[in-house]
Amino acid sequence: MPRTALRVRRWAAIAVLGGLLAGCGATGGESGTPAEPAAGAGPRTSTEVQPIKAASEITDAKGVTVSLDKPPQKIVCLVALCDDILVELGMTPTATNSAVLAHPEFLGKEKAAKVPVVPGGFLSPEVEAILSHRPDLVIGLEDTHGKLAPALKGATTFWPVQPGSWKDSVGYLRDLAALTGRTEEGEKAEKTFRARLAKAEEARSDKTALIIFGSDENFGVATPETDVAAGLFPKISHYPWKSRGVDGSYSLEEILARDVDVLFVETLSFGAPDGKLSDKLAENPLWSRIPAVKNGKVIEVDSEVWAKGRGTRSLGVVLDEATAALR
Repeated sequence: MPRTALRVRRWAAIAVLGGLLAGCGATGGESGTPAEPAAGAGPRTSTEVQPIKAASEITDAKGVTVSLDKPPQKIVCLVALCDDILVELGMTPTATNSAVLAHPEFLGKEKAAKVPVVPGGFLSPEVEAILSHRPDLVIGLEDTHGKLAPALKGATTFWPVQPGSWKDSVGYLRDLAALTGRTEEGEKAEKTFRARLAKAEEARSDKTALIIFGSDENFGVATPETDVAAGLFPKISHYPWKSRGVDGSYSLEEILARDVDVLFVETLSFGAPDGKLSDKLAENPLWSRIPAVKNGKVIEVDSEVWAKGRGTRSLGVVLDEATAALR
């Protein structure tokens, strides 16, 4: 997996071929060397939610300041985190390039089909198409869509986001709730997510879990240090994988060495789907030796939610599905 591909998975996770797969680091040390266990669960998550105040200007946790003359009504989403937050706030994107809205926990297929799609896909959304919707606000991924800022300047407000953890996701939820004036909805969504996470922590499993992603044998492993969904796992299970700080793909030997009890699989594809990642990996004789495979605990998950969502609603789905599988 080339470096650009891995970076895309870390924040977008939209493709796996031709340099479009993004990834997270895996083991500590050199490739093939088992990692030390990931960081522990840490302190229990508080369910307390601070009041959100409506504001015309916010400065997010990454230091980005967004200033608007009035609460935004027409918001174009170039990253699924934006769609996630808007649904949490009871809003619908004016246009999007994400498929997460079709998930039943979001708008569902029928309503999602009515939301205009921005041409150009995640990597190259068309500026003219974005501006044709006359948006009050455009939200995109900083290291992917930041290049659009000059073209959008003067026509709309662009907010580059860069979530690295569930706490970042909560922060972005609170910030957009303040800007839209939907403070009660924001507080309720945060409270719901925190309660879900706290409940999952109370029932923390002693089983070993991993999340892998890709389209073929050149798969990657999500790590808590760099993947928002994987960042939840040390709180709810044993997750023995750390970023080694370099890009690369991983082998089934590395998975086998960790005695994984439950394996969550994100099948990513470029263009038309051509089969599940777990089915392709099953062609390798080592696959059948993994405990999760032996015990029927290989779970193919919705990559739109698990890999791309990264908002409180998506992460709530991740928690529910993960804890059910880890029982």
